[in-house]
Amino acid sequence: MQTVFNAPLMASTIMMTSASIDSPALSSQGTLSQYQIIRRNGAVVPFEPNKIAVAMMKAFLAVHGTQGAASASVRETVEELTQGVIRALMRSRPGGGTFHIEDVQDQVELGLMRSSHHEIARAYVLYREKRSQERAQKVIQQAPAAPVLHAIDQGERVVLDLARLNGIITAACQGLGADVKPDPIMAETMRNLYDGVPMDEVYKASVLAARTLIEKDPDYTFATARLLFHTIAKEVLGQDVAQADMAQAYVDYFPQFIHRGVEHELLDEKLLQFDLPRLAGALKADRDLKFDYLGLQTLYDRYFLHIGKTRIELPQAFFMRVAMGLSLNEIDREARAIEFYEVLSSFDFMSSTPTLFNSGTLRSQLSSCYLTTVPDDLDGIYEAIKENWATIGPRFVPWALTSREPMASLRASCLS
Repeated sequence: MQTVFNAPLMASTIMMTSASIDSPALSSQGTLSQYQIIRRNGAVVPFEPNKIAVAMMKAFLAVHGTQGAASASVRETVEELTQGVIRALMRSRPGGGTFHIEDVQDQVELGLMRSSHHEIARAYVLYREKRSQERAQKVIQQAPAAPVLHAIDQGERVVLDLARLNGIITAACQGLGADVKPDPIMAETMRNLYDGVPMDEVYKASVLAARTLIEKDPDYTFATARLLFHTIAKEVLGQDVAQADMAQAYVDYFPQFIHRGVEHELLDEKLLQFDLPRLAGALKADRDLKFDYLGLQTLYDRYFLHIGKTRIELPQAFFMRVAMGLSLNEIDREARAIEFYEVLSSFDFMSSTPTLFNSGTLRSQLSSCYLTTVPDDLDGIYEAIKENWATIGPRFVPWALTSREPMASLRASCLS
């Protein structure tokens, strides 16, 4: 059950206990008059240790109830913790100075955690977060209306739909935990927009905004990947498609993708012999959400098929195309293609780069590297050539015959 501060319930209790908290010990740490507090509104006020004690008492009462105020042990604990906070603050400013209110609250939170009062610390953290959200909401309500932004969409100047943009960003953060929030992505995106910005630049700005947050929380890499996928899908499909609609979009798009690839001499025409609707129905759109940013960006930059500079391949179509190329000679081609697609798209197995590049294309060179053991004597060298001739062909011979280095026991000839 979430513990929160109930100010009306505690007010009288706090007033009754504040006198006992305000003991002489709280002001024995030197000349506290040399210290000041900077409030959130910028005002500078005197440093009052008693307010730290009251804040801690509120946290204890939020967890243990108002009866905790009557406990001498609670009051002693609060006074001891308050002293610790004061000492920590004074160490950071030994000759006097100013503290921001957030610095003081950070020290209170740290003191509660170090003293193993984890439940109290949690109540204090929740209270700070609640107050922070209330202040942010108040700022939003009091802020002047944002200027209307226009975007260029398909050559037309239209009002930028901020609600829809925020919906796309919010959807990208769903299911990634409480620490991955759409608000900072939206705020950073808006900071980089201008009136008359092309829609493609709007989406790119959201990707870049999310990417800057990966250092703060690694899970932002998945939010960034989802925003990148939205731009890829728009490029490939020619329209905005929500993630919830991608399953049907794949069914409609996949057969067209294979036909288009064959038509532009990117794919082997033998792929048209597959039952394309059956394979399209086997694609799992939700697996697009498994990508992190770097993985999806790498596929987009290097692996997806394109006509000119426009990509025509989506992630699940990419995996199925590779699986189809590997299943051309199978008796039940569709079943084997679906089986291999399953292990690829779930990341249980990943083929090497030559296979991912070339499977299903007109030049389906799938080999990568051959590893062989070569003894360090002439008989062994020529025996290795003889044994590998049928597999790796005459390209191995010049390497073996022209190498002047001593033969190690392990050699690799990369033919990709």
